[in-house]
Amino acid sequence: MRKRLERLTFHANKAHVLPVVSGIPWLGFVVYPTHRRLKQRNVAQFRRRLQENISRYQAGGISFAELDASVQGWINHVRYGDTWGLRRHLFRTHPL
Repeated sequence: MRKRLERLTFHANKAHVLPVVSGIPWLGFVVYPTHRRLKQRNVAQFRRRLQENISRYQAGGISFAELDASVQGWINHVRYGDTWGLRRHLFRTHPL
Protein backbone atom coordinates (compact mmCIF):
# COMPACT_ATOMS: atom_id res chain seq x y z
CA MET A 1 0.00 0.00 0.00
CA ARG A 2 2.81 2.39 0.87
CA LYS A 3 4.50 1.85 -2.51
CA ARG A 4 1.25 2.61 -4.28
CA LEU A 5 0.79 5.82 -2.31
CA GLU A 6 4.36 6.92 -3.05
CA ARG A 7 3.63 6.72 -6.78
CA LEU A 8 0.67 9.10 -6.56
CA THR A 9 1.25 12.59 -7.90
CA PHE A 10 -0.90 15.63 -8.50
CA HIS A 11 -1.18 17.89 -11.51
CA ALA A 12 0.37 21.24 -10.55
CA ASN A 13 -1.93 23.24 -12.84
CA LYS A 14 -5.07 21.55 -11.50
CA ALA A 15 -4.32 21.53 -7.77
CA HIS A 16 -5.05 24.85 -6.05
CA VAL A 17 -5.16 25.91 -2.46
CA LEU A 18 -8.03 28.35 -2.08
CA PRO A 19 -9.96 29.75 0.86
CA VAL A 20 -13.10 27.79 1.69
CA VAL A 21 -15.19 30.96 1.36
CA SER A 22 -14.57 30.88 -2.41
CA GLY A 23 -16.58 27.65 -2.62
CA ILE A 24 -15.76 24.07 -3.52
CA PRO A 25 -17.32 22.54 -6.65
CA TRP A 26 -18.97 19.20 -5.86
CA LEU A 27 -21.71 17.15 -7.56
CA GLY A 28 -23.07 20.03 -9.64
CA PHE A 29 -23.04 22.49 -6.74
CA VAL A 30 -20.60 25.03 -5.38
CA VAL A 31 -20.42 24.40 -1.64
CA TYR A 32 -19.73 27.35 0.65
CA PRO A 33 -19.38 27.24 4.44
CA THR A 34 -22.93 28.55 4.91
CA HIS A 35 -24.82 27.38 1.82
CA ARG A 36 -24.80 25.44 -1.48
CA ARG A 37 -25.46 26.96 -4.90
CA LEU A 38 -26.21 25.17 -8.12
CA LYS A 39 -23.59 25.66 -10.82
CA GLN A 40 -24.76 28.11 -13.47
CA ARG A 41 -23.97 25.62 -16.23
CA ASN A 42 -26.44 23.15 -14.71
CA VAL A 43 -29.17 25.79 -14.66
CA ALA A 44 -28.58 26.59 -18.34
CA GLN A 45 -28.62 22.90 -19.29
CA PHE A 46 -31.87 22.30 -17.42
CA ARG A 47 -33.57 25.34 -18.99
CA ARG A 48 -32.63 24.07 -22.43
CA ARG A 49 -33.74 20.51 -21.64
CA LEU A 50 -36.99 21.72 -20.07
CA GLN A 51 -37.87 23.81 -23.12
CA GLU A 52 -37.05 20.89 -25.43
CA ASN A 53 -39.18 18.51 -23.35
CA ILE A 54 -42.10 20.95 -23.27
CA SER A 55 -41.91 21.26 -27.06
CA ARG A 56 -41.75 17.48 -27.43
CA TYR A 57 -44.74 17.08 -25.10
CA GLN A 58 -46.78 19.66 -27.03
CA ALA A 59 -45.90 17.89 -30.30
CA GLY A 60 -46.96 14.53 -28.82
CA GLY A 61 -43.44 13.10 -28.75
CA ILE A 62 -43.48 12.33 -25.03
CA SER A 63 -46.22 11.83 -22.46
CA PHE A 64 -46.90 14.14 -19.54
CA ALA A 65 -45.63 11.39 -17.22
CA GLU A 66 -42.25 11.43 -19.01
CA LEU A 67 -42.08 15.23 -18.84
CA ASP A 68 -43.03 15.16 -15.16
CA ALA A 69 -40.45 12.45 -14.37
CA SER A 70 -37.70 14.56 -15.93
CA VAL A 71 -38.73 17.66 -13.97
CA GLN A 72 -39.16 15.77 -10.68
CA GLY A 73 -35.73 14.15 -11.06
CA TRP A 74 -34.10 17.55 -11.49
CA ILE A 75 -36.04 19.01 -8.55
CA ASN A 76 -34.98 16.13 -6.31
CA HIS A 77 -31.34 16.81 -7.15
CA VAL A 78 -31.32 20.60 -6.81
CA ARG A 79 -33.37 20.73 -3.61
CA TYR A 80 -30.14 19.91 -1.75
CA GLY A 81 -28.91 23.40 -2.60
CA ASP A 82 -30.33 26.83 -1.90
CA THR A 83 -32.56 26.78 -4.97
CA TRP A 84 -36.06 27.72 -3.85
CA GLY A 85 -36.00 31.08 -5.66
CA LEU A 86 -34.50 29.52 -8.77
CA ARG A 87 -37.13 26.78 -8.92
CA ARG A 88 -39.94 29.27 -8.34
CA HIS A 89 -38.63 31.51 -11.14
CA LEU A 90 -38.13 28.64 -13.59
CA PHE A 91 -41.61 27.25 -13.15
CA ARG A 92 -43.23 30.68 -13.35
CA THR A 93 -41.52 31.30 -16.69
CA HIS A 94 -42.06 27.71 -17.95
CA PRO A 95 -45.50 26.63 -16.72
CA LEU A 96 -46.31 22.97 -17.31
